[in-house]
Amino acid sequence: MSDVARLAFDPWDPAFLADPYPAYAELRSRGRVLYYEPTDQWLVPRHADVSALLRERRLGRTYLHRFSHEEFGRTPPPAEHEPFHTLNDHGMLDLEPPDHTRIRRLVSKAFTPRTVERLQPYVEQLAGDLVARLVEAGGGDLLTDIAEPLPVAVIAEMLGIPDGDRPLLRPWSADICGMYELNPSAEAAARAVRASVEFSDYLRDLIAARREEPGDDLISGLIAAHDEGDRLTEQEMISTAVLLLNAGHEATVNATVNGWWALFRNPAQLAALRADHSLVPTAVEELMRYDTPLQLFERWVLDDIEIDGTTIPRGAEIAMLFGSANHDPDVFDAPDRLDLTRRDNPHISFSAGIHYCIGAPLARIELAASMRALLTRAPKLTLAAEPERKPNFVIRGLKGLSVAVG
Repeated sequence: MSDVARLAFDPWDPAFLADPYPAYAELRSRGRVLYYEPTDQWLVPRHADVSALLRERRLGRTYLHRFSHEEFGRTPPPAEHEPFHTLNDHGMLDLEPPDHTRIRRLVSKAFTPRTVERLQPYVEQLAGDLVARLVEAGGGDLLTDIAEPLPVAVIAEMLGIPDGDRPLLRPWSADICGMYELNPSAEAAARAVRASVEFSDYLRDLIAARREEPGDDLISGLIAAHDEGDRLTEQEMISTAVLLLNAGHEATVNATVNGWWALFRNPAQLAALRADHSLVPTAVEELMRYDTPLQLFERWVLDDIEIDGTTIPRGAEIAMLFGSANHDPDVFDAPDRLDLTRRDNPHISFSAGIHYCIGAPLARIELAASMRALLTRAPKLTLAAEPERKPNFVIRGLKGLSVAVG
């Protein structure tokens, strides 16, 4: 406990948020699991342990399938937060089998390799159009002009959300995701609750409309699956749609801006990429590893577990540090060096086990499409202003990334 307190690991310190990777190196040197009192969590910083624990069935994203809050030794969330927890706790990311298995089986039909492949022309066309507008304007904010609209439009298209309603999605998502930070403030919680209510009400109306007039979209497909006997409650449909929207763009948005910021800070690597566009696939993987968009993933200890001689008791919470695992020198050669040609790259930015990101193939297509469009249509793209990082730890991103097209 005191060891961690003395480290540079401080998720609320702007200096740590600017570059957490040196602190991670110190964590890894101190051990395989360390208790962190400010968040009452056990930190796991090494790749081998994170990878194994993501597949460990003695851990769970929830405990409510086996215990009440009181039985598990936890305090129930405040009653005023109930709309957020109702929405969050019915999504498959925060469920365990059998409910997780049932919902994931239905949703996975929309993310088969064939379905994702069919989306590729649409993704590439949209990326090209967005970059063309950026070039015509002489530059802009890579976050709001490219990184956000591309994945939001794609997942909204899949869900069947009308064009005119799509500007509502990103603000709702941002407010809900604020609740995933460590020890969120009362203000952040209130915003998350309000967004949860508004987003849920919107989707409830949309589901009712799709019942009357089904379309060729995922929400209509979930309704049809329910009617055909695959049990899916309305709340599960709503929570699934919100999860797909949030997870379906949040990582892609931040991977895009984090990635380009890393490229601008590594001009030799950017020059190599501009000279050889065939590097795009490995570049996407390396940039996801190098500055990981999701830094931490939490699991509850459902049954006592031992890590390196330390018993972590039932009722405790484990925080797996994805960003640290992705810089573990036991797995990655020279992990703090950006290497767009890196082939052996078992990063865990998309998680692993039963909660492996169902949309990972789509995210890779989106990241590659925007990168190729920028390399081709804005070959002299330059940084126009030093970016400011968001004051978040768990979901790592920038407030904006101003660029000029040269």
